[in-house]
Amino acid sequence: MTLLRLQSVDGYYGGARILHGVSLEVGAGERVAILGRNGVGKTTVVNACLGIARVRAGQIAFQGQAQASIRHFTAARAGIAVVPQGRRIVPGLTVRENLALGAAVGRPGKWNFESVCDLFPILRERADTPGTAMSGGQQQMLAIGRALMANPALLILDEPSEGLAPVIVDELAATLVRLAGEDTSILLIEQNFSLVHRVAQRYYVLSKGAVVDQGTVEGMSMADLKKHVAV
Repeated sequence: MTLLRLQSVDGYYGGARILHGVSLEVGAGERVAILGRNGVGKTTVVNACLGIARVRAGQIAFQGQAQASIRHFTAARAGIAVVPQGRRIVPGLTVRENLALGAAVGRPGKWNFESVCDLFPILRERADTPGTAMSGGQQQMLAIGRALMANPALLILDEPSEGLAPVIVDELAATLVRLAGEDTSILLIEQNFSLVHRVAQRYYVLSKGAVVDQGTVEGMSMADLKKHVAV
């Protein structure tokens, strides 16, 4: 079943056209990556799905329904959770309180404080610590945990490896594969070809706002993937 479909989407910020006829799909339980260097429109794909970037041509559908009514402040309730670039942990709130923000949408499902802390035990240990007082890797765990608390059908991660040590990226890769095995679809926006190679099943490559290549990751060499990314 196709969970998310973009069909010939033109995306704009004001009068500036960023996306040029972008088409892509994410199936239920699938792990899909969008590759490309900085400034090619990867984040704009996410923003088009959330109604932040304006779609002037083409169509976006989520779970078979036209996306027109979804906005960034209603996406979580609809089943789309985003782990934003830079994590955006809320200052002044504890780990527990940051997680509670994700649960505020009230969607039913398996993810709650205990199950998220089973996935990331450090969050239980640091539950009453300010979220911004943790290390970068721990904050990324918190950002993912907060998104999972919304019990999403689709988890979108925007450059999740940014600023993380290689050993933490290894842990992140294993976590994302596990999540997809538990019926959470993954859309990974990433430049780190090693993470993409370990996590994604399929990929799309963006260049200058258009899809220029796509395929399956299985059997593709690291060298082939590296051609499309900056790190």
